[in-house]
Amino acid sequence: MSNRRQIALIGFGEAATAFVKGWGQRLNANFSAYDIKTETEASKARMLVNYAEHSVTAGWSNAEAVEGKEAVFSFVTADQSLKAAVATGNAIEKDAFFFDCNSCSPGTKKQAAAFIEAAGGRYVDVAVMAPVYPALNKTPVSICGPHATEAFELMTALDMNPTLVEGGVGVASSTKMVRSIMMKGLEALMMECVLAGRKAGVDRAVLESLEKTYPGFGWQEKAAYMAERVMVHGKRRAAEMREVTKTVEELGLVSRMAPATVDWQQAIGDLELDPAEDDYPSRADRILQALQPDKER
Repeated sequence: MSNRRQIALIGFGEAATAFVKGWGQRLNANFSAYDIKTETEASKARMLVNYAEHSVTAGWSNAEAVEGKEAVFSFVTADQSLKAAVATGNAIEKDAFFFDCNSCSPGTKKQAAAFIEAAGGRYVDVAVMAPVYPALNKTPVSICGPHATEAFELMTALDMNPTLVEGGVGVASSTKMVRSIMMKGLEALMMECVLAGRKAGVDRAVLESLEKTYPGFGWQEKAAYMAERVMVHGKRRAAEMREVTKTVEELGLVSRMAPATVDWQQAIGDLELDPAEDDYPSRADRILQALQPDKER
């Protein structure tokens, strides 16, 4: 009998790719994946190449990808997370772990957990607490839920970097969601500040002033980095921030900053721009040009 780990990945974007790349040849495992992008002719070929480059077997449905797998990692966009859990619940092996690594509200994760548990799987709330590069499979993750102790053992065996969080499903995701108010919100604030600064011709003066107020932050470098993140991942971040809005409202508060962050992340992400040059002025100018109405171009 083979002792190779049997792992499925639902969604094969940046995060899933990073984890598989980190595992590489060090982990004795069979990987399969399903991503809805394989259902679209425009992106299907690119996804198949990505699978092949990482020695991942293509699953042509959620059910096909998770068949025979002991662990399922869900890395989809926030708006697809519950759908992915429902689809997996229709096919997951008994006692298989379902690691929900998606950025969702505690309420959404509890709904997902109900489907997985009813199907005989073991649901684990996972919060990815840092960018997946450069740490890859060693990226810090927080986990909680009724199966977290057993999940910790498996994740450690998979050369991951888990931290156990006390509490039921939703505690780890609450940490992630509340953190995102600041992290994704800071990106939105940076974009509005830099774009307005470029229009007014005072961007460098503003960033230099901020550097004096908050020395060591590296405002110009951070402006370039955050612009790249929003340009490439704005749509995914907007979906996450909608879940953040739900989280805040589930806590009985009025969400004001999260919806505003959604607006900027979505608007820039929808432009689908290539970040190109690694400096904030070039990226800001590309965004501004794309945001202008046709009559002003």
